Amino acid sequence: MLITTETQTFLLDDAGSGEPVPLRGADNPAAVDESTNLTVVWLPGGDVILLRPDVDTLRLSTGLAADVRCLRLISIEPFVLLVGTVPAQLYRVTGDGAAELMQGFAAAEGRDTWDTPWGGPALVRSLADAEGGWLYANIHVGGIVRSGDRGETWEPVAAGIHRDVHQIVTCPAAPERLYANTAEAVFVSEDRGSSWRHCVSGVGARYGRALAVHEADPDLLLASLSRGPHEGEGRLYRSADAGASWQHINVGFPPFIVGNIDTFCVAFGAAEAADRAWAAEGERLYRSEDLGLTWRRVWEAPAVITAVAATRSL
Repeated sequence: MLITTETQTFLLDDAGSGEPVPLRGADNPAAVDESTNLTVVWLPGGDVILLRPDVDTLRLSTGLAADVRCLRLISIEPFVLLVGTVPAQLYRVTGDGAAELMQGFAAAEGRDTWDTPWGGPALVRSLADAEGGWLYANIHVGGIVRSGDRGETWEPVAAGIHRDVHQIVTCPAAPERLYANTAEAVFVSEDRGSSWRHCVSGVGARYGRALAVHEADPDLLLASLSRGPHEGEGRLYRSADAGASWQHINVGFPPFIVGNIDTFCVAFGAAEAADRAWAAEGERLYRSEDLGLTWRRVWEAPAVITAVAATRSL
């Protein structure tokens, strides 16, 4: 698995043994993604580190001088990487390092309504994909836009979801389902975002940031919620019924933290680590061996952890 901090990228054996090891040359990571066969780290300046198991690390230069906030590895052969930035644009990076602005996304309906509370430009905060060429982009702030034709054209999802979205995820086992954690808690769609149900039963706070779904069980979720962006009292919740009800997790994990458990800071394991889950708050990394029910602290990072990316399949 992959762990990034504010200053450095670390790799950890997916079995969870040993200490995280710094990835050479991956200082100041901007965004990360990981699949079964490839780890991707985006560095400021447009260089991409590509790490395959048991293969020498490769470095791909894109020349893209953009403020990158999120990545989504769509395929390995051919290599296709989606890159989300601020201001809110999408780029498609291919194996030769070419970075192409996705014109269909640039022309997405509703773009003129995207904004931020602080007055700066909107950004692409997270990305997701599903079989059949479906792509999803989380606009902060501006809801979600989707493409059903591999990114050629884009449209906003239907009304019914809070527009301040902080992370979106999909699950290979339920390709039509889309999940979103928002400033008003979790929403789940069964039809690729055309309609939504608001999932707040059992939660004691509603300001959401991080979200994870188990790769083989589309009903098993982890989400972080708090009292607000500045009020804090961040807490971790678990749902085993696709968000219909939630359980506050506090065995081995702090019942409340001072701030928020941020976007990208919870994840489930995959494959041989299918019973494992990960969560980070501040510099502290926690691991669960029972699908998120109980936890223990396993590492204190040298800087604030910004993302945990557990192995996923392509």
